Amino acid sequence: MATGLARRLYRGDIDIDFVGKRKLWYGLSIALLIISIAGLFIKPLNLGVEFTGGSVFDFTRTPGSAIEQVREVVRSAGPHQVIVQEAGPNWRVTTESLEGPEVTKVQQTVASEYKLQPNDVSTQVIGATWGGEVSTKAWIGLIVFMVAIMLYLSMAFEWRMALAAIVALIHDLVITAGVYSWSGFEVTPATMLGFLTILGYSLYDAVVVFDMIKEVTTPLKTSAKMTYTQAANNALSHTLIRSLNTSLVAILPVAAILFIGTTLLGAGVLKDLSLALFVGMLVGTYSSLCVATPILVSLKEREPQWIALAKRVAQREASEAKQASAKEKKEHAKK
Repeated sequence: MATGLARRLYRGDIDIDFVGKRKLWYGLSIALLIISIAGLFIKPLNLGVEFTGGSVFDFTRTPGSAIEQVREVVRSAGPHQVIVQEAGPNWRVTTESLEGPEVTKVQQTVASEYKLQPNDVSTQVIGATWGGEVSTKAWIGLIVFMVAIMLYLSMAFEWRMALAAIVALIHDLVITAGVYSWSGFEVTPATMLGFLTILGYSLYDAVVVFDMIKEVTTPLKTSAKMTYTQAANNALSHTLIRSLNTSLVAILPVAAILFIGTTLLGAGVLKDLSLALFVGMLVGTYSSLCVATPILVSLKEREPQWIALAKRVAQREASEAKQASAKEKKEHAKK
């Protein structure tokens, strides 16, 4: 039975009423957005040292050392804000910005505790000004991306599709940011790269769906075979397996990095990027099917030509139902 369902799904023979369930999708998306936005206020993003400025210490992990222990050792040297992370075979400790003598004291304390040389504890001081420049450039890049996408979709398709795609992209960004907020994962430049990457992925998925919708709905202007809503659902059914396959192939290696790499290999740097990609791909697949397309259909249904088409389809279906009923009565009378 499962095999038969998979075959029908692969051939696009299953019609799923995505658009008809738009209230369900809207409700789910609104709930996710509220939770995400609440998280950004209740538990603000854990910005990395690249954005806030601070001092970073790297040194080799020794047998028996643990995160809490390392945190207490560094705090005993004076710093108040201490974040300890595993970075491959090393400990990566981030503190507030320290002066030269304070940095030296931390180096000496750590070296003494773990039988290292002071030079074995590498240091890096990052100013908040550099982080501000990174944030500004990230916002500029995001705005340029959004404007470019609006122009491209408006020219390749139409402004309604562009608007629906932009709403879906913002939806994906906010939810991904909410996951970072609630989880406490550090936001680094790698995270920003992940955010921009999921925008491209989500957009690709939406464009594939929109292209199929455009292909299916164009002939409807001169016929009364189905409404715009029915055609959009038909297009979604035919692109569903492609979207699922693309998502599965892309998510598997990202999931391996996120769940296997960070837990078994201690790939602390990679998790900042992989979490954004993992969440963004899942949400992007959902939004292209259940957010972007229903919004597009809601906008298109207000156009006079599609309102008129819906009336013609309703009249045709009513006429066919009437003929079928009359035929059934006639056959019944013969019996």
